[in-house]
Amino acid sequence: MPRPSQPTALVTGGNRGIGFEISRGLMAQGVVVTIGARSDSEGRTAAEALGCRFTKIDLLNPDSYFDSYAKSGGWDILVNNAGILKDVSLLDKGSDFDEAMEVMVAAPLDLIRLNTPHWRRTGWGRIVNLSSSLGAHERGLQGPGAYSVAKASLNALTRVLVRDLPAGVKINTCDPGWVATRMGGPTAPVTVEEGADTPIWLALLPDDGPTGGFFRKREMAAW
Repeated sequence: MPRPSQPTALVTGGNRGIGFEISRGLMAQGVVVTIGARSDSEGRTAAEALGCRFTKIDLLNPDSYFDSYAKSGGWDILVNNAGILKDVSLLDKGSDFDEAMEVMVAAPLDLIRLNTPHWRRTGWGRIVNLSSSLGAHERGLQGPGAYSVAKASLNALTRVLVRDLPAGVKINTCDPGWVATRMGGPTAPVTVEEGADTPIWLALLPDDGPTGGFFRKREMAAW
């Protein structure tokens, strides 16, 4: 099926950083964007600045995104951007393992499952999972705490879901780089515009574009 003339998109964590810039870039390409954020005030402020829609989504609370999906009827493009990063040992009783896996693996899978009936109806869809080089085995899973484990799991999920998704739906994951955001810090060498480029490209891939891949700067990267 051809791409809808005015596709819809949900960008989780779209109220700031890379998510905000991805949302802006998709809107410039004619996409009707909804940003998801757990903070009502921050989400509404960001949506007003962008001129897009907002839905309150707390990825630690499945009821919140079930409600968002029910109200929307589904999205053509799903950008799983939201993430958390804490420097706590996995062996520490204060480890963020459960939280990291819920936000960056379980919730993206739930959103994909929820949205699958919509993709079956339309015959066209794109899923973009925001990952990291810190979640690449090829680079040694060097991130702090549970971050690398969660991102590696998100990469694995991306590869496996290719076989289960409806025809016409492409799923890919990408490493935007070390981006100058609140999470990345002000000394990071990659701008939000540069970091958002590959996710935007993957969200609008043509029918002959790749699926099930891990990308960095629009090029296939090692897992």
